[in-house]
Amino acid sequence: MKRIYLLVTAFIVILVLTGCVQRAAWIPVSGEDAKMVAAPIINTAGKKIGEATFTEATEGVTIYITAEGLTPGLHGTHIHSKGKCTPPDFESAGGHFNPTTKEHGFENPKGFHLGDLPNIEVDKSGKFKIELTTKEFSLDSLLDSDGSALVIHADPDDYKTDPSGNSGERVACAAIKK
Repeated sequence: MKRIYLLVTAFIVILVLTGCVQRAAWIPVSGEDAKMVAAPIINTAGKKIGEATFTEATEGVTIYITAEGLTPGLHGTHIHSKGKCTPPDFESAGGHFNPTTKEHGFENPKGFHLGDLPNIEVDKSGKFKIELTTKEFSLDSLLDSDGSALVIHADPDDYKTDPSGNSGERVACAAIKK
């Protein structure tokens, strides 16, 4: 009897060690319910070049962005007020998400738009990935009746010039909607 027990135990250990059994993969890490929305990022030709994911939990809204096919270097990135991305100029996304009616830029003494995000750095191959968490807004505030948009600009944001930090043309957009 002991021998059968030892053989069964050894077999289970081997299965776990070789990855044949996934232990508790269905249990959420934090144990809390999180709200999440994902949106494809399109370029000025309307082609999908990446994805933006917004997840809200206790620590705030985590934004994970991945894209390719962009010009290497720094690019201003903002949340805009409307969830519409009509190429080629994405003017359909409206102005920056700014429910507190502040001026633009993290270095502006009069405050900053809630939609102001850090510059992203695109590598030599035209790709980037970034993850950031903010408590400046909730996912529900972005998902109002007309949604919001993540917009990537051609140039870096200077973090002070109102209304958009001299960040140039809109080169990519993701409509954030329910």
